[in-house]
Amino acid sequence: MFAAIAGLRNHITYMDVVGNNIANVNTTAFKASRVTFQDMMSQTQTGASAPTENRGGTNPIQVGLGMTLGGVDVLQAQGSLQSTGKLTDFAIQGNGFFILRDGAREFYSRDGAFDVAVSGEMVNPTNGFKVQGWSADPSGAIDVTSPVGAINIPFGQAIAAQPTTDVTFAGNLDARLATGATIATTVDIFDSLGAAHPVTVTFTKNAAPNTWDIATSSSDTNVTGVVPAPAQIVFDNAGVLQTPAAPTPLALTTTLAAASGAGSPVTSDIKISSITQFATSGQMSATFNNGYSAGSLVSFSVGPGGDITGIFSNGTNRPLGQMAMALFTNAGGLQRAGANNFEATSNSGIPIIGTPGTGGRGSVGTGVLEGSNTDLAREFTNVVMAQRGFQASSKVISTADEILQDLVNLKR
Repeated sequence: MFAAIAGLRNHITYMDVVGNNIANVNTTAFKASRVTFQDMMSQTQTGASAPTENRGGTNPIQVGLGMTLGGVDVLQAQGSLQSTGKLTDFAIQGNGFFILRDGAREFYSRDGAFDVAVSGEMVNPTNGFKVQGWSADPSGAIDVTSPVGAINIPFGQAIAAQPTTDVTFAGNLDARLATGATIATTVDIFDSLGAAHPVTVTFTKNAAPNTWDIATSSSDTNVTGVVPAPAQIVFDNAGVLQTPAAPTPLALTTTLAAASGAGSPVTSDIKISSITQFATSGQMSATFNNGYSAGSLVSFSVGPGGDITGIFSNGTNRPLGQMAMALFTNAGGLQRAGANNFEATSNSGIPIIGTPGTGGRGSVGTGVLEGSNTDLAREFTNVVMAQRGFQASSKVISTADEILQDLVNLKR
């Protein structure tokens, strides 16, 4: 009877675990649990005997004393990813956990339903726990070797203007053009205040073979002079730029009037190493300009490596931070802490913190959430198994009661 009682008690626990798995079938990033049973100590009635010359050995005779709960394991299998389209929803594809902190305690979760708080920090909006990572310094540099902290997304933050110091031109100067023919392109030169000054760079075919003269002009009244140096470029017979030799750039100096209020002059390096002179249609354009006007943060994006990039109103992008991810030697040793969170234990090991996509850590998906890994078909099968195990154990108790009753009736 006591063995059967142990079966009843532990099958109730089995049903509790299965019921919890089914209840969390739609819980974000829920990890299902699995029950394992063990037999209890057995009563030895006869021990084993060794074989002799005339007789073989005998096996031990033992009577089991029931069963006990072996353990309730957390299955850390990947859940399916569900698209939400929300910018601050994240899911981990692979191993690892997001790191959250409420001040004193640190939690680990695969639930990436985050949001940006009024303070600008990335948080879990259901409990206010702050997402941990590394924030960029004013220059945009991120030190991932420093301790993790809250990630700040400073919406509305202004970014200072940057004067143009580097411009890259690309294109082709048509070798078939007659002497005196021109090909022109216009590029905006930004001053120290972020104001754009259009400068037109004109390439004119010289009478000398494979030679082009460079002239500059501007329609901006604040531009008092633009000087290119050198003012001539030369190609070889294959149409490849020969003078100035790469990587020597053109030096473009834009002088501004004092009324503009900006620093003057603005010196820019124009890289022209990718310019060619082939017998095909000619066109020149500026493919890169490191200058920009002042702007403010309007949005951000997160890459698969957890890198957070700010998108500013002036069209520039700048690093804002880096999400951190924790990896455990034994993720099954983590302890549930509620609200889709786990805590480290002595058997989980200490968290190995790094960036997503490195050291065995998974990548981060944006606009998606991880679903529960509960397998309903398996859980409903477990319901039947738990029910049958409970019924069988209760039948053993009723049968044992009938046997005892018969023993009592023998006295009558």
